[in-house]
Amino acid sequence: MPPAQSPPKSTTGAAPERSLAQRLDALKRANDIRTQRARLKRDLKGGRVQIHGLLLDPPRYIESAKVFDILLAVPKYGRVKANRILTQCRISPSKTIGGLSERQRAELVSHLRR
Repeated sequence: MPPAQSPPKSTTGAAPERSLAQRLDALKRANDIRTQRARLKRDLKGGRVQIHGLLLDPPRYIESAKVFDILLAVPKYGRVKANRILTQCRISPSKTIGGLSERQRAELVSHLRR
């Protein structure tokens, strides 16, 4: 009796195979999130949404967005000011909103309220 063979393991690190329907579904979800984030950035820029509320209770679609990118949408905040605030709050520019700790979130909100 020959030994049972396991399926070959991929050692290339390539993405797993997806069906066309799965890829189209993922593309639709990604485009929905991009549309929602673009709308949110326009609202931030127009003053219709406050950054404090977003940081304290972020909607699900911005949890994977970088804090730096969202700060750039706030009026009167450019790259220099956003970087300075993140440095003062000891937050990496690549940190996502969902990945902020409670300390970082509270410190960032207090800086933005000044």
